Amino acid sequence: MDGPPDLSNYDAAGHAAAEQNVSSSVRIDRFPGRAGKPLQNKTTTSYEAYSDQLGDHTVARDTDADLYHPFKSRIDWEIARWAKLRGPSSTAFTELLGIDGVAEQLGLSYHNTRELNKIIDTKLPDRPSFRHDQLVVDGVAYDMWSRNILHCIRSLFGRPEFADVIITAPERHFADAEGTVPLYHDMHTGKWWWATQKRLEHLKPGATIIPVIISTDKTQLTQFRNKTAYPVYMTIGNLPKEIRRKPSMGGQMLIGYLPATRLEHITNLPSRRRALANLYHACLGRILAPLRSSGIDGLPMATGHGVQYHCHPILACSAVDYPEQMLTVCCKYGECPTCTVDRDKLGDDKEAALRNLVEAIKALDLAEEGGAAFAQACEDAGIKPVYNPFWKSLPFVNIFRSIAPDILHQLYQGVLKHLLAWLRAAFGAAEIDARCRRMPPGHGTRFFSKGICSLSRVSGSEHRDICRILLGLVIGLRLPGGFSPIRVICAVRGILDFLYLAQYPVHSKHTLDAMDTALAEFHANKDIFIQLGIRAHFNIPKLHFCFHYRDLIENFGTTDNTNTETTERLHIDFTKDAYRATNKKDEYPQMTTWLERKEKVLCHERYISWRIAGCPSIIQSHSIALSQTRQIKMAKHPSVKAVSFTDFEAVYGAAGFQNHLGALIAQCQHPEYTPAQAFAAAPHTRIPFFSLPAFHYIKISHPNPHGRQQIPNTLDSIHVLPAQTSRHGRKRAARFDTVLVKISDNPGPGVNGYRVARVRAVFHIPEKYRRQISGGDNQYAGHFAYVQWFTKFRSSPCLHHRLYEVSRSMKQGIPEASIIPIEQIMQSVHLFPKFGAKVPHDWTSDTVLDLAPSFFVNCFQTPLAYKSIF
Repeated sequence: MDGPPDLSNYDAAGHAAAEQNVSSSVRIDRFPGRAGKPLQNKTTTSYEAYSDQLGDHTVARDTDADLYHPFKSRIDWEIARWAKLRGPSSTAFTELLGIDGVAEQLGLSYHNTRELNKIIDTKLPDRPSFRHDQLVVDGVAYDMWSRNILHCIRSLFGRPEFADVIITAPERHFADAEGTVPLYHDMHTGKWWWATQKRLEHLKPGATIIPVIISTDKTQLTQFRNKTAYPVYMTIGNLPKEIRRKPSMGGQMLIGYLPATRLEHITNLPSRRRALANLYHACLGRILAPLRSSGIDGLPMATGHGVQYHCHPILACSAVDYPEQMLTVCCKYGECPTCTVDRDKLGDDKEAALRNLVEAIKALDLAEEGGAAFAQACEDAGIKPVYNPFWKSLPFVNIFRSIAPDILHQLYQGVLKHLLAWLRAAFGAAEIDARCRRMPPGHGTRFFSKGICSLSRVSGSEHRDICRILLGLVIGLRLPGGFSPIRVICAVRGILDFLYLAQYPVHSKHTLDAMDTALAEFHANKDIFIQLGIRAHFNIPKLHFCFHYRDLIENFGTTDNTNTETTERLHIDFTKDAYRATNKKDEYPQMTTWLERKEKVLCHERYISWRIAGCPSIIQSHSIALSQTRQIKMAKHPSVKAVSFTDFEAVYGAAGFQNHLGALIAQCQHPEYTPAQAFAAAPHTRIPFFSLPAFHYIKISHPNPHGRQQIPNTLDSIHVLPAQTSRHGRKRAARFDTVLVKISDNPGPGVNGYRVARVRAVFHIPEKYRRQISGGDNQYAGHFAYVQWFTKFRSSPCLHHRLYEVSRSMKQGIPEASIIPIEQIMQSVHLFPKFGAKVPHDWTSDTVLDLAPSFFVNCFQTPLAYKSIF
């Protein structure tokens, strides 16, 4: 691309078709034969087996002593649960129970933490337990704590709550009946599972693959003493991704703590690096060793319903940050973990050949010989001389194609972080921050009161918030040296499009094409940063890895299958909370014991819920049943009980409110009236009241815009707040949000049939007046909104940044306004002010919607806005 995109023939209908075909699978092809089919024999269900281990032979009874066995009563169990999941330290809990009469009055079966722990350890069924190993490096022993990975896989596969949603065979999903537009979402829709199943069927017909996903990441345990932990997490691709990516559902398990040492006693830096790599692979090799034989031979596993499958656990992919990526694939830092591109050509907009696993294995087989021959063979294969990498003997694993996309570290903390630095150098921090401080509020957008250029240690969530407003910060800015800013704007738009498209929970061929086009747009315009002297090259591994996103999505499903944001959240539950529960001395034995007890309590909690429900044969799964229609939720009681017409105009800014209300009543009483006739009749229309109740918020629940029923609805909030003074004397500025209003019975595609408006007041007509003005029908039962209109959308967006431009609509110097049913309000919408070359100093975030002459409609506000505003 030599210049900005040509949108003179902008195809909104084509864009809409590309978005629409990811919403549902029209055709599903299942893997032929008996792959993923259950075995004939059936075992007891998980809860029946749990009951047998518990020694509870009174399942048919429902007394407290039976329901909460081995605890004496409900309160005995609830206090134990609170103590282990929500309670204070063990010492504080012991002191509480040590108060004279507390344990006796409550009828507890334990009198201190030690007795409670004994009940949990001896009377509740075991969970996969941790074992302690030691590895010796250069004469120094290092501790590693790990679980048997097969026991952990069996635990996840056999969870009763997951039994109805377990996926046992690969599928091909298509958006069309002819099967020409493939869809990718969960892991079983990707090419990897289908191809691996095909290979396995030749050896073991009727096999069920268990795709194993591992992730490792160091995390800080303390802020001052620099103590770290190195947890390893595991999940399986048989679970829907909505379960795997939500920690509260328990779809991830901690399978080990690696040594977090830096081997500082080894003074030679190359030797230290080799020792660290060998230690990492030795540890993971021990943890994953059971997958070597079970991946080929398989073993029986049962779901929570007792249905058995012949399962083959196979390492599918690794979700790790860049340092762990290079450590995993045994490549040099600064290279690509997937392809053989030269590190000096990472910035080129093309891919090199993929790394050759066969050559790497041949080189690693020379490890026993050692010496120069081994080192040279590894160098020729493009890897470092690591002794026995953990993946070398794992079946059906190509580690170079198993490094998963990482939205958090690669895009938010990598590519976007670089882009922000370049923009700051190009335009200057002062002007960018001045625009941040004058950005109007909106749902889903964060207000950076001090700007974004001075932020330090920016988190992933902060980078996500910056993405929502970034394009609006650079439109209109001028570059030094007379350079045109168009290519900078196109580069920013390309990165943002790629980032948003890469996070789609469902992809089709068309959306992947759009993702490739967005990346190509950035690369076509990136040289402007070299011309400005900001960059000398773009040999950035995280930026280069974006070229591999399409291939990895097609192989393993969408990026939310393996996003490391889940891992970051797991650090709290499995590592940091566990550390806080210790006495900070010899912590790992205490941490692992604490985790095992916590898991036992959670497992027993689910068992008790099953008992209370009557021991049903079908256990309610974790699938999310949500409404697939848009719902508007209004408060039961108004924010202000009575607002006069005068106050609607003076306080809420609803100019001519009474006339517009009269026009609404006239239109309803005379449906044949045109809007102009109704407004002309307004002064003569009788209004039998002088005030109305006002509401300050509109809540809208949107179904997932991608058609994924398992994803929770998107909540939207619209503020209609006049200026107020708190009881402490603090003044709060007025806030009247902008919205997207449906003005056509058959809107779409994109913004066709919609219009932007600013909500100035929301009210409803009390029931006692409805009959007087409507002749007995109930057409005034809903809520209404007074809105001030912006100009209609043009046929196509602006040429370079592809945002629609609107301005306040005026008629004879008066804002164009209407009163509409709130059902016409579709969603909140955020506007970027058209700042020009330099932002006016008298504008503020609170006043910019009144002062700016025109605006750009922000399509990056939310995922919903990105899919609907085009």
